[in-house]
Amino acid sequence: MKEHLIVSVIEKSPADIAGIKKGYKLILLNGSEVEDIFDYEYIAEDTSLDITVLNEENERLEFHIEKEEDENLGLCFEESLMDNYRSCTNKCIFCFIDQNPPGMRETIYFKDDDSRLSFLQGNYITFTNMKEEEIDRIIKFRLAPINISVQTTNPELRKMMLHNRFAGTIMERMKKLYDAEIPMNAQVVLCKGVNDGEELYRTITDLRQFVPILSSLSVVPVGLSKYRDGLYPMDPFTKEDAEEVIDMIEGFQNEIYEEHGIHFVFASDEWYITAGRPLPEADRYDGFKQIENGVGSSRLFLDELKEEVDHLISFRDSKHSFFERFSKEYKEDKKYLSINKNRHVSTIVGALSYGNRTIISNEIKRIRPDIKFDVHRIMNDFYGHRITVTGLLTGGDIVKQLKGKDLGETLLIPDICLKADQDIFLDDMTLAELSEALQVKTVIVKSSGADYLHRVISDD
Repeated sequence: MKEHLIVSVIEKSPADIAGIKKGYKLILLNGSEVEDIFDYEYIAEDTSLDITVLNEENERLEFHIEKEEDENLGLCFEESLMDNYRSCTNKCIFCFIDQNPPGMRETIYFKDDDSRLSFLQGNYITFTNMKEEEIDRIIKFRLAPINISVQTTNPELRKMMLHNRFAGTIMERMKKLYDAEIPMNAQVVLCKGVNDGEELYRTITDLRQFVPILSSLSVVPVGLSKYRDGLYPMDPFTKEDAEEVIDMIEGFQNEIYEEHGIHFVFASDEWYITAGRPLPEADRYDGFKQIENGVGSSRLFLDELKEEVDHLISFRDSKHSFFERFSKEYKEDKKYLSINKNRHVSTIVGALSYGNRTIISNEIKRIRPDIKFDVHRIMNDFYGHRITVTGLLTGGDIVKQLKGKDLGETLLIPDICLKADQDIFLDDMTLAELSEALQVKTVIVKSSGADYLHRVISDD
């Protein structure tokens, strides 16, 4: 029987009033074992609850609680999931975790394939590490959206790509979610000569039957680091390959939009940059549902930047009332137009985004031509030069390539280069260590055009 350690009890909550204490362990809720947070929240919705716990002396205690339907029971647990993360048992030919160098922190090498994280954090799952009853739980608890890593709908090819003999049932499992109207998103990691060309055409054709319950499908190129000894041989995609992928996807987009009013399938930004083609307009991304997969992130950033510049220009050229001049918004806008004259600021980007530097610089000059703004391209020596995204840059590469350069008064570091909950790079260099090594003030900048502009103009 699972025991869930209670690390705190919300003051004056039903559990607190009943006498449940920090340090107790929850074992039963209304007579049922609690598997994880979804079991807990599903049962805890009841207005009448019988709760069984173990106290510090391992004695069973029983509590009965009456509460309102939407009232929080008040228990907080040691693990947010109330269970261990489930690891992946596949040996995918495209897995980037297998392409990490040795000696990195332990969490870098953990492969998750947990349906609960798909709902909670947006992670993509393969459905190969799940029993049928787990899919039934998704339907029972209405966990949505579920993000699915498809790769291909060809059963035999999928078994080969994931190196898992159970991988061929993807269409049957997605059909089950479709019939239960569980919203889904999907992705395809495209590998040259494996699941591209006719296989990609088949995959998109098969998956379009699930539209609109399956609301989006992204196609992203496989990432290839220099640490591929002993792994499945793969070549990078060329400009011509990228053009073919885009043409196929845009052809499907036109058909599906006519039928359903959504574009459904999307090429990640990397395809357009590799092909040398302009990014689609914002309304072609259906609300940027797969921005975390690099689908439309460049377009959204550039549009947000332009919109904020236009806003400041409009503010500068407009007459403002007496009352407006006392507003917080007025004072903020005025600050960005007037402070830090002749400021010099630098930032870093991966090779993939370096082509946008002229667009970004020109937008900034429209509103603040006095600012010197330098964009430094950092080549990824850590993973190899085939890895071009900004989010996989390391502190060591940044220091090595910027050492001795005039970086101005501030160096902007995109937040995607750092661990989510710590100011630390993939190679474990801290932001403070980078700042010390380069002898420059570092400021974290969000992946938002507006925040980017404000950080260029001011450190505040």
